Amino acid sequence: MAGSVNKVILIGNLGRDPEVRTLPSGDRVVSFSVATTESWRDKNTGERKDRTEWHNVSIFNENLGKIAEQYCRKGSKIYLEGQLQTREYTDKDGNQRKATDVVLQRFRGELTLLDSKGGRSEGDYDSGYSQSGGGSFGRSSPMERGPTERRPAPAGKLSDQLDDDIPF
Repeated sequence: MAGSVNKVILIGNLGRDPEVRTLPSGDRVVSFSVATTESWRDKNTGERKDRTEWHNVSIFNENLGKIAEQYCRKGSKIYLEGQLQTREYTDKDGNQRKATDVVLQRFRGELTLLDSKGGRSEGDYDSGYSQSGGGSFGRSSPMERGPTERRPAPAGKLSDQLDDDIPF
């Protein structure tokens, strides 16, 4: 059994446009906040209630950072997978503070845009565009490809296409 797991999955809306910073090492970090809202109806009053949680997100993955920078705007609905990471810093008054962020590491994490193309006035992206930390740009699964992206089946009989040198 594994010793521990540190995984966060969020679906929410961006609270601000992504901000890009360059570290002294030359690596880029994309940061933004995501709001997740829980809704319920109060049993006693029947009144609808909401509770919103704000999550700071930092993307160290170059490909995911480019997608966030290019396509995400305040209000965009996204799905993301990352890890919790706590950092310590000194505020402007000299007080020691701690902050916990959702971090998408260099070779890990996932970011999926959930807004439909017609549902937004800004940006020209395809609905459900997804990028995983270890994959290539775009849709990699044959099931996710559109009809124009599917490869045609090769001509000829199926028996001619099979390889007889398979050892099992």
